[in-house]
Amino acid sequence: MKKIVLSLVVLFVLSSCVSSKKYQELDDKYIKLRSENVELKDQLDTLANKSLKCQSALDRLTIRYNNLKSKYETLDKLYTVKDNAYKKLQASYDALSKSSSQTLAYEAEKSQRLLKELEKKQQELAKERAALDKQIKKIQSLESLIAQKDAKLNNLKGSLNRALNKFKGQGLKVTQKNGKIYISMENKLLFDSGSWHVKQNGRDAIKTISNILSINPDVEIMIEGHTDNVPYHGKGAIQDNWDLSVKRATSVVRQLMNNKNIDPKRLIPAGRSKYVPVADNSTPEGRAKNRRIEVILTPRLDEIMNLLNN
Repeated sequence: MKKIVLSLVVLFVLSSCVSSKKYQELDDKYIKLRSENVELKDQLDTLANKSLKCQSALDRLTIRYNNLKSKYETLDKLYTVKDNAYKKLQASYDALSKSSSQTLAYEAEKSQRLLKELEKKQQELAKERAALDKQIKKIQSLESLIAQKDAKLNNLKGSLNRALNKFKGQGLKVTQKNGKIYISMENKLLFDSGSWHVKQNGRDAIKTISNILSINPDVEIMIEGHTDNVPYHGKGAIQDNWDLSVKRATSVVRQLMNNKNIDPKRLIPAGRSKYVPVADNSTPEGRAKNRRIEVILTPRLDEIMNLLNN
């Protein structure tokens, strides 16, 4: 009964503030945003699983590489031993050819038998070495691709640091960890309290970021909205910190889309609400750090995955 009364009161207040048409539009927009949020969470989980699979595959290849390298060294030593034996047998054969015909025939037959066995072993060893060389080349190609990705990521971080240097004292910082680049922007740079409309200075920072990203098409761009633990008390389409974090992330996405050279397919907005803090929410300073937008740049792994699958 209390819920019904509360709903009637909310409906009365909303109807007194906005028209029923406007309320319906806001309600539809809210439902759409919640749906998009669920979809984006699924995409985030998919990307996270994909990243874990790539790392797991790389670890397995590394172990396999070490095992193959050890086997290669063992086979190389065996080859040396067999080659020395071959040379000794050849010398023995030459010496026996000068002996008596009976002894020569017996020893020659024995030597020929041993030589054939040795040649067979050498052929088997050659095949194994060829297969090992093929695996080593594949691993080297994989290592080269990973090194190229790391180099591009380092260059991208350097470009961002130089371009965003003027915003560093305004709650913006660029970090690199776990093979990704994180551009963290506190809300004091982007939004007023409780708002999701990007301020002018924030638009300038996002425009600078978009210019860098437009010439680096090989990275996926996730935009995460974060809040502190203070409940949201606004009205309208935003109900709580979940909605607010998603709305702010979406606002940043729209600013990035002003750059027509950025493919919208690269953009993934997400809301994390209060659940991923970077500081203590018990102090005003800590809460200010937690109210932020994080632009997470992840290099595409298509080439590495193709190499692993083949």
